[in-house]
Amino acid sequence: MNRRQLLALAVPGLAAALAASPALAQSAYPDKPITMIVPFPPGGVADTVARPVAEALARELKQPVVVENRAGAGGALGIGVASRAAADGYTVLLSLSSISILPEADRILGRKPAYLLSQFRPIARFTADPTVLVVRADSRWKTFADFLADTRANPGTYNYGSSGNYGTMHVPMEMLKAEAGFRMTHIPYTGAGPAVIALLAGQVDAISTGPSTVAQQIQAGKLRALAHWGEHPLAALPDVPSLKQLGHPVHFAQWSALFVPTGTPDDVIRKLRAASAKVAADAAVRQVIAKAGSPIEYLDAPEFQTYWDADAAEMTKAVRAVGKVE
Repeated sequence: MNRRQLLALAVPGLAAALAASPALAQSAYPDKPITMIVPFPPGGVADTVARPVAEALARELKQPVVVENRAGAGGALGIGVASRAAADGYTVLLSLSSISILPEADRILGRKPAYLLSQFRPIARFTADPTVLVVRADSRWKTFADFLADTRANPGTYNYGSSGNYGTMHVPMEMLKAEAGFRMTHIPYTGAGPAVIALLAGQVDAISTGPSTVAQQIQAGKLRALAHWGEHPLAALPDVPSLKQLGHPVHFAQWSALFVPTGTPDDVIRKLRAASAKVAADAAVRQVIAKAGSPIEYLDAPEFQTYWDADAAEMTKAVRAVGKVE
């Protein structure tokens, strides 16, 4: 008889405690800091949402949530890193709707996708903003009609910036170009922040981006919004018409959402969902994100999964229509 067996016999109840020891040794999630991967540089929509969400999640989960910007390849680099992370809840992804676009783009380019949608499970959607067509305040284009007439009359003369090929700033512009019949040269950057800087500096003539990225610049009189890709008036920019109102039925939503790698334990997912629901209802978080021009439009995992499936199917069609972009 070994020492463990002797102790179990000598002390009543010890055998049961020893049998349960592996479970007791497992700490309740989370017991260490969580990394939140944001696949874009600071200054864009994803980062604007990620910062207040990470701070609030940290309060709910009683552990630090550290934002890690992993920019590159229109978001594919950071999303790919997240897809290969351990499925233990200690790496989460705060992504935009480009997550649905990039695998199909890789296929069109003859490359192996950097990740597959099946490698992620959704936790919650936080925002869902239509992109906004923005130009400098000193631009000759005062209205969308001005923009359309000039770009049609001078095909290829003007350019627009984006967060990268097939990203959430590229695809909506390509959708609009195809529907409205004009040509502009696409200039990809590493994220929305750099693209906005390029617009302000006069390196590009226009961009399509989420309201939160440009609301302050518009309010400061540095940029002008001409139209948006939404179905309803924008809270942050109520006077900006939709493309649908202007006779161009093109729709695009640049949503932000939290994901974990597939295989993450269900109990961990439940905790993250519960914490995310509280974060989305937090008055301070809602105020910060709304002030940035991107009001909370929360969906819990089941509802968001349905939304994501439909959106991914629509975006796949849009990417195929764009075709091969070098």
